[in-house]
Amino acid sequence: MEKREEKATKADVKKLAESLLVNRKNGCLQVSADKLEKADKYCVGYKKFMNSAKTEREVVNFAVAEAEKAGFVPFEPGKHYHSGDKVYSNNRGKAMVLAVIGEKGCRNGVRIAASHIDSPRLDLKPHPLYEKDGMSLFKTHYYGGIKKYQWTTIPLSMHGRFALKNGTNVDINIGEKEGEPQFTVTDLLPHLADEQMRKTMVKGVEGENLNIAIGSRPIRAEKGDDLVKLNVMKILNEKYGITEEDFVSADLEFVPAFKAVDIGFDRSMIGAYGHDDRVCAYPALTAILNLKKVPENTVVTVLADREEIGSVGNTGLNSQFLCYFVADLAQAENLEPRHVLSRSKCLSADVTAAYDPTFADVYESNNSCYINGGVGVAKYTGGHGKSGTSEASAEFVAQIRSLFDKNDVLWQIGEMGKVDAGGGGTVALYIAGLNVDVIDIGVPVLSMHSPFELVSKLDVYMTYAGIKAFYEA
Repeated sequence: MEKREEKATKADVKKLAESLLVNRKNGCLQVSADKLEKADKYCVGYKKFMNSAKTEREVVNFAVAEAEKAGFVPFEPGKHYHSGDKVYSNNRGKAMVLAVIGEKGCRNGVRIAASHIDSPRLDLKPHPLYEKDGMSLFKTHYYGGIKKYQWTTIPLSMHGRFALKNGTNVDINIGEKEGEPQFTVTDLLPHLADEQMRKTMVKGVEGENLNIAIGSRPIRAEKGDDLVKLNVMKILNEKYGITEEDFVSADLEFVPAFKAVDIGFDRSMIGAYGHDDRVCAYPALTAILNLKKVPENTVVTVLADREEIGSVGNTGLNSQFLCYFVADLAQAENLEPRHVLSRSKCLSADVTAAYDPTFADVYESNNSCYINGGVGVAKYTGGHGKSGTSEASAEFVAQIRSLFDKNDVLWQIGEMGKVDAGGGGTVALYIAGLNVDVIDIGVPVLSMHSPFELVSKLDVYMTYAGIKAFYEA
């Protein structure tokens, strides 16, 4: 007689599900109250960083100062370093590499966390200053992928550097302190915008019309041309000693003047400009600064520039500056650089898209990263058939899973959105080109590439915890 199969109890089903299925509960329910408190405390420092370092130059200045406080010294190629030594290399004031020499040095490869410190913004053209119909304005060229209409009618601050012909530099930061003037891009009033509002969102605000209002009062004179422009230039000359020609040799950026603030009645999130990718750069920096013991293998934090426009140029990771730095470390230990790189492992620390319930139709819910889900892991990025990506091997994904679980790092894995919805890339592509094992990890972001992005405090902290665990493994 056939034996009747006994029905599983509710408790049995629950136990089976816990052992076999992915837990998709809100991450705040999966961690202790102590972890949430640590996340909140960690993000106090993160918000201060966000308010003080809004451009790549300012991030490097911040990182150098913090590194030197922690005992790091400028790297000297050709010098032999010992276990526990802390060094950094400043690449033209726009990118940076930090390293702590491990007990075993580089012979088993180095452990790299790479993030970028540039964000979408409005740059000035070489000849930006002009006057038209009683107003003085700056002409801009937007940098990175933006929705142009989002950059109108918001307060902007001016950051950057004038490099003068006499060899001196003049640094600019206007609009961040209380009482300082700010700037803005105007938009058309709805009463006269019938034609504009019939256009697509791409055409509603043209790039050539992202002009920044900077003045309206002329110099008091009976006659003369461009008296408003002249008055602006007079103010700049009196304060900074510059002339209009000096704009030609300047790096000047206009960014949102917003401060980083808590979002929500529960203060669980942070709203700020430039989470992409300073929200990963700060954990990568603090992870190496906060190491309590000498790591087994040499660890390296990379803060790169130019990612938003393809990692091009000598401060982007499509150049050789990271490769040269690792080569110098290897040669100081009489090792072949290519062998060191081939044994190295990297966390490409960049943000990913957070699932947005308001725009759910572009996400695939089962393969998305969520606010409060922990650090987001992406096996591959790219778009349109995995174009423009590096893909982590199953073996390396397994290593990272195991590492995060062993160290109680809350993590999740997903894609940026639906397969045909679009996509995006990271620096992983260029590091993989050095024959390094690399995987993308980072903080899920809402409203990415907008002037005011949103992240979860828990996810920021877990990104820090994940990178620190990677360094200490």
